[in-house]
Amino acid sequence: MTFLHRRLAAIIRARASYRTHKMALNTDHIKWFRDSSPYIDAHRDKTFVVCIASDALQSENFPRVISDIALLDSLGARVVVVFGGDHQVKAALEATGSNWLQGGGQRITTATQIEAVTSVLGQMYADLSARFSASTPESPAKRRAITTSTGNFIRAQPVGIKDGVDHQLSGLVRSINEGAIRHQLSGGSIVLIPSMGYSPSGETFHLDVDVVAREVACALSADKLIFMTEQTGLKDITGNLISEIDLSDTRTGDVSLEPLTEKLLSHCDQACRQGVARCHIISFATDGALLEELFTRDGCGTQVIGNSYEQIRTASIEDVPGILKLIAPLEESGALVKRSRELLESEIQQFVVIERDGLLISCAALYDYDTSGELACLVTHPDYRNSDRGDRLLDAIEKSARANRLVELFVLTTQSAHWFTERGFSESSREALPAGKKEFYNDQRSSTVLRKALRD
Repeated sequence: MTFLHRRLAAIIRARASYRTHKMALNTDHIKWFRDSSPYIDAHRDKTFVVCIASDALQSENFPRVISDIALLDSLGARVVVVFGGDHQVKAALEATGSNWLQGGGQRITTATQIEAVTSVLGQMYADLSARFSASTPESPAKRRAITTSTGNFIRAQPVGIKDGVDHQLSGLVRSINEGAIRHQLSGGSIVLIPSMGYSPSGETFHLDVDVVAREVACALSADKLIFMTEQTGLKDITGNLISEIDLSDTRTGDVSLEPLTEKLLSHCDQACRQGVARCHIISFATDGALLEELFTRDGCGTQVIGNSYEQIRTASIEDVPGILKLIAPLEESGALVKRSRELLESEIQQFVVIERDGLLISCAALYDYDTSGELACLVTHPDYRNSDRGDRLLDAIEKSARANRLVELFVLTTQSAHWFTERGFSESSREALPAGKKEFYNDQRSSTVLRKALRD
């Protein structure tokens, strides 16, 4: 073989290797996009409040954070960005020889220092607006302009005198003009809210950015409150990341957290008590953290869910009357197979329930068949069906199934196939059922069989 032939062969091999590598990358990208599509649909028209820590703007990753927030907006989410500037204000004051003192864990802001606060936060608003304008997604067909807006949405009051210390123009959130914020969101704007508030008498107060974000999320009944901090999420005392905390799980109180993370969890707890569906704590320094947390099953930070007025737990024998009452209407309509009290009592350990102020509002059961698990009797009280209780129980059942080393779930349903297919189940056949279940299949009901693989 001549040198020319060897060179040509090498070029052909290199191109073939490149095409193979490119195809692999494309395959991974396509799979990720397909896997994220349910989340894209679920997040459309939902309200997200994103709290950005003041040191985020100095992060090398911050331009990508802006791009990811702009992408959320372009996908139809309604986004509020709450930002603070403590680090920047502190640096500005120190440059003039002024110290920003603290009392009782909170800043003391003088009349002179509030000028630095308003100047820094005003400049940050201008910078954020410019960054969002520059992050406008390009498309071959058109250029979609991303608009931002702000306003005097926060009414504040002074902290006052605490432990003998006058905090002067450091303030507390008094109320949120949620109607004005919603108006801006409905117009398609990303709403930018600095950590400042105003009094009816015209005073300007400096506020805690985390508290502002929490109160805005509560006022809007936001679907998500997202804290973007230096840390990747909540960690236990050994330094291990906690991927999820369910505040309705009685075992949550047994988790030992780092002292610095307890404050964030407290904000999440208060937000969930007041109707915020989910809270997330992620790192602004991690490239793509926002997208990974919101558009993948496992995420990358800490998700905080639940409501302290509710508990999700394993059922006990005392729950039998409540479960019977919960499932009776669906049994009468034929949506569920009728269960006797005796049968339910013998199988009660298979059930998981959600209890709210002593009332059972949702239940589900998991039955093992070798490596498969049957999800059965998933029922939610009619007053609570327009919520996430079903999803929370499904998550609990999937978690239990994985702990028991099951590789798939299956469900038999006559009226709710669409609900399950929207959550990753796909239609299967009677022949695919485990032997122990197939022999008891009811031909008269002709239930649809759905299956879902469980990934580690």
